[in-house]
Amino acid sequence: MSDIDAATTGQVNATAAETYETFFVPALFGQWPDRVLDAAGLGAGDDVLDVGCGTGIVARAAARRLDRTGSVTGIDINDGMLAVAQRAPEPVVWRQGPAEELPFPDASFDRVVSQFAFMFFADQSAALEEMVRVMRPGGTITIATWAAIDESPGYAAMIKLLARLFGSDVAAALEAPFTLGTEGELMRVLRDGLPGASISRHEGVARFASIKAWVHTDIRGWTLADMIDDSQYADLLTAARTELAAFTDGDGQVRFAAPALIATT
Repeated sequence: MSDIDAATTGQVNATAAETYETFFVPALFGQWPDRVLDAAGLGAGDDVLDVGCGTGIVARAAARRLDRTGSVTGIDINDGMLAVAQRAPEPVVWRQGPAEELPFPDASFDRVVSQFAFMFFADQSAALEEMVRVMRPGGTITIATWAAIDESPGYAAMIKLLARLFGSDVAAALEAPFTLGTEGELMRVLRDGLPGASISRHEGVARFASIKAWVHTDIRGWTLADMIDDSQYADLLTAARTELAAFTDGDGQVRFAAPALIATT
């Protein structure tokens, strides 16, 4: 897989997976698992599947809430992400595999969830069919995607800066998570497989300790880790300190809106 293909499908390397867990989760992703699980209607005794689980943030949250009254399984195609997930203490079964070919029998799970992964699946329709197949009657499917890039001004500015410095391919890697960012775009994908799905918009905030921490997280914790060398990284950091300063407060901390859409049956 080329760097460009890996970037647009969200496939980070093993080192980036470590950075993702250490920096991205507290800065951006940690505020969402409980909202996704609430939307899913998670209850005691449920069997849960987290599709595209990454480092396991939603699966681990589900395991804590269930407190061994049900079961939780996380599946991801990326072995680097799973290597990080497997170190977690929560009782989760981790599996490697594609969302388009889930290695589970029909009607295996009460709650099928996917947080910020659906936009990266190679065949979204096939992945949705598989999620429906493994859901039990009366169960739920819940999918979270980032809202449109123009609703997340910090990332819109970062993408513009990357495009200016390094070109459209590099910028596209950071734009990829926002490709299902409107209700219309998301419903277009879900319409056939989940015709009764409802979509709601939820406010979120990206927080980084500094411009330096923001750049480190977005580059070293994402697919851009394989696309930007050390010299380019230094150039980006220098430019970001000036051009992205508007997103910092008096203490130099970064904060900007990062809303999401949650679709559920």
